[in-house]
Amino acid sequence: MNDKDDYGSDLERASILVIDDEPGMRNFLTKILEPRAKRVEQASSPAEASQRLDESHFDLVIVDNIMPGKTGLDWITEQRRKGFFADVIMITAYADLDVAIAALRAGVSDFVLKPFRANQILGAVSRTLDRKMLRRDNTLLRHALSSGDNHPQLLGTSPALAEVRQILERLAPLPTPVLFTGASGTGKEVAARSLHQLSDRAGNPFVAVNCAAIAPDRIAQDLFGVSDEGAQRKAGLFLLADGGTLFLDEVAQMPEAVQAALLRVLEDQRIRPLGAERDIPLNLRLAFATNIDLATAVADGRFRADLYHRINVVNVQMPLLQDRSEDIVELAALFMKQFSTLLGMPALDLDEQTLLKLRRYEWPGNVRELRNLIERSVILGAFPKDFAGSGSVTGAQAIENLDLVMQRHMVHILDLCDGNRAEAARRLGVSRKTIDRKMAVWEG
Repeated sequence: MNDKDDYGSDLERASILVIDDEPGMRNFLTKILEPRAKRVEQASSPAEASQRLDESHFDLVIVDNIMPGKTGLDWITEQRRKGFFADVIMITAYADLDVAIAALRAGVSDFVLKPFRANQILGAVSRTLDRKMLRRDNTLLRHALSSGDNHPQLLGTSPALAEVRQILERLAPLPTPVLFTGASGTGKEVAARSLHQLSDRAGNPFVAVNCAAIAPDRIAQDLFGVSDEGAQRKAGLFLLADGGTLFLDEVAQMPEAVQAALLRVLEDQRIRPLGAERDIPLNLRLAFATNIDLATAVADGRFRADLYHRINVVNVQMPLLQDRSEDIVELAALFMKQFSTLLGMPALDLDEQTLLKLRRYEWPGNVRELRNLIERSVILGAFPKDFAGSGSVTGAQAIENLDLVMQRHMVHILDLCDGNRAEAARRLGVSRKTIDRKMAVWEG
């Protein structure tokens, strides 16, 4: 194992600022850290360090305490007041109890006494970053649990979903904001997560926020964080998602003041925590979702026109489940397996009659309604009578028999419609192209 691996992947992804008035010490620290970290920058004075913070966000700052003009401790205290969230390691040749107490109050994470060896500073850096990432992960986990985030997958092979996947693949390497639209339950968050996983940000956080689920008087604090003097510092979800993707669902429910602040984030890629005196630069992909017509909301004065035009660069319309009914069997089989395992209860049979009934239903609640139906049925031990079948085909067999089920049902509906494919498509809840494509395969 090489030295880079010894100190963990958190160091490899970290951006670090080294502050020391002695060139020899700055160069020594840079030489140690640069091969192991994502980015290392230097500052020779507190004033230069402040300029660096205005230009970039750092995960970790290493600062000498005794410097001409201003001590490192004074600089940290001043920066915390302005809005400074990075973890700090202080290096010093002189440390007493008073300095240690003041440093802890200012949020210093660790001390390294001079003189020190390379492995001592690397150990301190590794420990500090480990604690930082653990705090971030715990905060994001609590947020995910409170919002019911269960990491579903974008499943299906229908043409409608294939078109969505194609768009996501084109968007993945780009920083462009993306607006996901469609009816409730069509999988907008699932698609946003897929976009994140396809991008080079996949190793960083994906943070989903339901704007309608957060009290209007709290949403700004949750998103932007708090840096009031005398109050507990709190990093917001924007900063916690830095390097990754922030997904804002139900964006039309965002209060007017937060809409204005969000527009500034989109324009400048910077945030200002509540009570802070400086902006924090970000590296963030933003995605949005709504199930209402934002253009109408703009016309009614419920949503800012400038924000609408800024987020509506690329609109990914999620299809209704009835427009991708060929995906229902795969989705039903997956949900059946998930809930049977999660609840410790037997899986129900997905026989031909049940599959036909599932496919013929219109699903006004889309994928979410299908998922809820499967969960409820597993709990009760039976499908509702409108979906109940009589066979004994389960899971993988259901998927294997899908093509035969589809063929029989589609031919039956075509017979009822005297061969009128447009009318058959309407009754089946699929596109005319789907019927043409399927019939071409079966007749060939």
